[in-house]
Amino acid sequence: MNKMKILFIVSKVLFIGIFLSSGINKIFNFSGTAQYMASAGMPMPSLFLVGAIILLLAGSLSILFNYRQQLGALLLIIFLIPTTLIFHNNLADQMQMIMFMKNVSILGGLIIYAVAGKEISEKFQ
Repeated sequence: MNKMKILFIVSKVLFIGIFLSSGINKIFNFSGTAQYMASAGMPMPSLFLVGAIILLLAGSLSILFNYRQQLGALLLIIFLIPTTLIFHNNLADQMQMIMFMKNVSILGGLIIYAVAGKEISEKFQ
């Protein structure tokens, strides 16, 4: 295995790690996460939480395993946009501004994957 392929695999693990660990954490802390979502004004938090878990796990695993990674990126985009707007919208709070900007930056990477994920992965096969 050449160095570029190894770096590509490591970069994918680093990129999707935040989504994969978030999905797993939501499963193991389902009730606490649902309560947090309800406190933020989310209607039907358990239903939306199940949806979030599905989007996070399906999206991150598809990118990790090169299986329809463009669709996987789209699933993560569908998760990330409302999450950012609902939970990180107090831009007067410096920490929330940092979280908002982090999510916007990650969104940029997901858009690259959604547009060119297949071509990127094929380059490192």
